[in-house]
Amino acid sequence: MQDLQIDTRVSRTQYQYTLEDADPNELAAWAPKVLDALKAIPELRDVASDQQSSGMQVAVTIDRDTASRLGVPTQLVDDTLYDAFGQRMVSIIFTQLNQYRVILEAKPELQQSPSALEHIYVRSATGDKIPLSAFAHFESTRTPLTVSHQGQFPAVTLSFNLTSGASLGRAVDAIREAEARIALPPSVHASFQGSAQAFGEALSSEPVLIVAAIITVYIVLGVLYESYIHPVTILSTLPSAGVGALLALIATKTEFTIIALIGIVLLIGIVKKNAIMMIDFALEAERDEGLSPKDSIHKASLLRFRPIMMTTFAALLGGLPLALEHGTGPSCGGRSGSPSSAG
Repeated sequence: MQDLQIDTRVSRTQYQYTLEDADPNELAAWAPKVLDALKAIPELRDVASDQQSSGMQVAVTIDRDTASRLGVPTQLVDDTLYDAFGQRMVSIIFTQLNQYRVILEAKPELQQSPSALEHIYVRSATGDKIPLSAFAHFESTRTPLTVSHQGQFPAVTLSFNLTSGASLGRAVDAIREAEARIALPPSVHASFQGSAQAFGEALSSEPVLIVAAIITVYIVLGVLYESYIHPVTILSTLPSAGVGALLALIATKTEFTIIALIGIVLLIGIVKKNAIMMIDFALEAERDEGLSPKDSIHKASLLRFRPIMMTTFAALLGGLPLALEHGTGPSCGGRSGSPSSAG
């Protein structure tokens, strides 16, 4: 169950891994090999594929020399097969209230199996009826029931879930190792989609964004306090808040999901707000009352304790309805189909 849905396609399981190839035959040959490789990875479970390659088709191979000798052109064979199985519209019957299309086709009992081709006759140039089997042979082969595309190329999507205790980062690394081990040809392009793709993009830019955010906060606080050291004092409270949040997740055996990340960002914002409230009062007490830095921050802590606790508990209690709600609609809820509570 996902708290935040960012997938761009529907699949049987949560994460998607897509193979693309301009050659559908090559893609059909390599997709099962990759599927078997993913099933062998211990971090993955419920590995599935949207490839449906178990369809049956009959290929009609015409002996052109024999057909020419019998006076049967290839276009006539195409027209005859389309007349029998292609639902050719040959006329329209008009009435006072409606119109009806007349469809030419073989009898329904002759359309149930490939053996119906044995009963197809073609009229030659001389007017003789020649059985199709006299100059053609039939071969049954497998064919995809559907051909999915990503962009302009045929694609097969392999989806998977994670085993209990496995991380998405480790699963991505294991899939890349399996991809290199089976030696995919260069023409087969493999990529993650949906949540897994968003995870990879976030990891690639996250360190830069964190550094940029810290620098931005430092500059803003420096301009606010006209000091180089006070922003460092405020920012020094953030690591302890992050470590405490991670320890809480470990203690409650909660996965580090996107919702947990949002919660940590909210916690960091609250902690930084609390530090700003105390630093503001401490600076004012130090300047106006002549207190020492130690006495001013102590007095600020005592006087700002009540508003800090008020805002902290307001944020905490505001999230409780979402955390305790259950039923069909809430993303954090329990069993599907249970009645919703009056949150």
